[in-house]
Amino acid sequence: MSYENILFDIREGVARITLNRPKAANAIDLLTAQELMSAAIRCDEDPQVRTVVIRAEGKMFCAGGDLASFAGAESVPAYIKEITTHLHAAISRFARMRAPVIAAVQGTAAGAGMSLVASTDLAIAVESAKFTMAYTRVALAPDGSSTYYLPRLIGHRRTLELMLTNRTLSAAEAADWGIVNQVVPEADLVSTVDALAASLAQGPTQAYGFVKKLVLHSGNESLETQMELETRAISDASRTADAREGMEAFFAKRAPKYQGN
Repeated sequence: MSYENILFDIREGVARITLNRPKAANAIDLLTAQELMSAAIRCDEDPQVRTVVIRAEGKMFCAGGDLASFAGAESVPAYIKEITTHLHAAISRFARMRAPVIAAVQGTAAGAGMSLVASTDLAIAVESAKFTMAYTRVALAPDGSSTYYLPRLIGHRRTLELMLTNRTLSAAEAADWGIVNQVVPEADLVSTVDALAASLAQGPTQAYGFVKKLVLHSGNESLETQMELETRAISDASRTADAREGMEAFFAKRAPKYQGN
């Protein structure tokens, strides 16, 4: 399947989704949202995909929603509902798939771009990267899962600060606050992300899926319910071929060779 606004490829267990509208600052219009949803579903359905990397062409990661496309819509509210339906479906698939999802961030991640970064499992940014919500600057409200993920990542007050004041965070601040995991020199972004993706793609993918599911639901469950979910998850994980390989490798004192099942 070919795309217009994103690039998509799978190599050695790593799916790479690249925002490819550099002349429009990789802003998200309807087609981009639709293509992100399509790519997310493909990743979710393909057993060969064991890690996903979301990155961008050009100087910016993503400027957020494409306000120019909003202005050209016959009905702005209806158009926004259509975009968010597809974007949110993509984010939901990324969150619930077994493969870990990594964001590789250069330039600015604003609005829905910052929301997308917050929704990934791991994020690596270059030293010059910047992060801002920017929604209320144009009298809009946040989308892209940011009101779900940011309070969990950085807390209630800091989330409100970002969303009400549109404060711009440097990459170092974003790392300090917990929005990104690592900050690297610009020249090292690709190699650092590729090394992490390759490592995860060789890991116990089913176990990663259980981890993602447990953490995703942890904020909504009681202690006892969460522990029961942990019991079920570790029990189900023990049934997998990778768990058998992991334990055999442990006792044989060798490196495990996981197949992702």
